Amino acid sequence: MQAIILKGFGDVSNLHLEELPLPLIGDQDVLIEVKAISINPVDVKTRKGKGAAEVLKKDPPMILGWDVSGEIVQVGSLVGTFKSGDEVFGMVNFPGAGKTYATYVAAPEAHLALKPVATSHEEAAGASLAALTAYQALAFKAGVHPGQRVLIQAASGGVGHFAVQIAKLLGAYVIGTASEANRDFVLGLGADEFVDYRLGQLKDHIQDVELVLDMIGGDTIDQSLEVMRPGGKIISIPSGANTHVVEKAQAKGMIGQTFMVASNGRDMQQIAKWLETGQLRTHIAGVFPFYQMDMAHESLETGRTRGKIIVTP
Repeated sequence: MQAIILKGFGDVSNLHLEELPLPLIGDQDVLIEVKAISINPVDVKTRKGKGAAEVLKKDPPMILGWDVSGEIVQVGSLVGTFKSGDEVFGMVNFPGAGKTYATYVAAPEAHLALKPVATSHEEAAGASLAALTAYQALAFKAGVHPGQRVLIQAASGGVGHFAVQIAKLLGAYVIGTASEANRDFVLGLGADEFVDYRLGQLKDHIQDVELVLDMIGGDTIDQSLEVMRPGGKIISIPSGANTHVVEKAQAKGMIGQTFMVASNGRDMQQIAKWLETGQLRTHIAGVFPFYQMDMAHESLETGRTRGKIIVTP
């Protein structure tokens, strides 16, 4: 099979396309012939030596990636949910080594869901880590309830564009921030209000927010706290940029939390249901072939992608 090996931590020149043997599967695993994968900010962080770098170092060869959509070609002896020929998608082994930058991927059946027939592999791959992050953070970590005022920071990005849709599905009143160029896109996702983050202080435009889902960290945490109700909650996603969210929130009488997504096939099944009914949509910012993985990473690193970056074998 072909796989993209990370030869060392640093820039995109460390990504090399090579031939490797097919991965072995365990009794509860399936072997997936990859049709599409999605890349995420954690891929870039890990490539640079942060993120999941320590995990990858312990499991050579170092192969990035966690999102996958494809067709099962082999099943382990104890697999009962899927069979060969099934089309599946999911986030594999996160926060361990998913190794999805390859044409074949070994994945636990417990991390996957059947891909809806009308959903493309590109759309399904995009609705894995990012959609799962939004769903788990909003539904379980935050416990979003109908009528709640929810602010989604970076609402046009990979996690953000799913978060807007899922918060609405959970009944929230949703405010999304992004650049003015993304106003129509964010409102088209179902947001009730849009705020251009470049128009000065956030507090001059919105108030009385009960929950913030933050995908940026840093100074965005401080600005978010200024628009929240007393006792409100902020959940900050980006590791490394959200170190002080707990203390900052506590100092203002708020609740601050960090969050990391975890592979979960049951939760992926809910994502699949929403995709199947059209209640959840993946916006694809660009599709790159495997041999242009360096360009895919560079596109994601601009921080200006709308939705998801997809890579296909």
